[in-house]
Amino acid sequence: MTEPTLVYDDDCGFCTWWADYIDRHGELRIVGFSDLSTEPELRERLPTHYEQCSHLVIDDAVYSCGASIEEALRQTTANSTVRDVIEFGRHFEEYERVREWAYRQVANNRETWGQLVSKTPPARRESENGRSR
Repeated sequence: MTEPTLVYDDDCGFCTWWADYIDRHGELRIVGFSDLSTEPELRERLPTHYEQCSHLVIDDAVYSCGASIEEALRQTTANSTVRDVIEFGRHFEEYERVREWAYRQVANNRETWGQLVSKTPPARRESENGRSR
């Protein structure tokens, strides 16, 4: 059994803010793209162009892009209302398309969203301290 793991762009302040939120409110392991070189088994489970979005790896499933954030939020303990909204949305035929469209809109505008919520990414923290990956 694989520990549920969220894989994200750890060189993005907005992405890091979200990963930290998920980490604080859930039971998921968080792994940045820059750490995948030390996690070959995890890397092998990701799609070829994994850098294009986040991924949630659970047992025999890999959720990517909007589905990864949706499933990660569904598994957090912070907000049952979010889980209820997700479960409600899943009853509609267009839900998946809208979810992925929304994910792409946010992902394509991470710099703008990062002006609202951001956290220094781990990849930049280490390089700022004189170490690079």
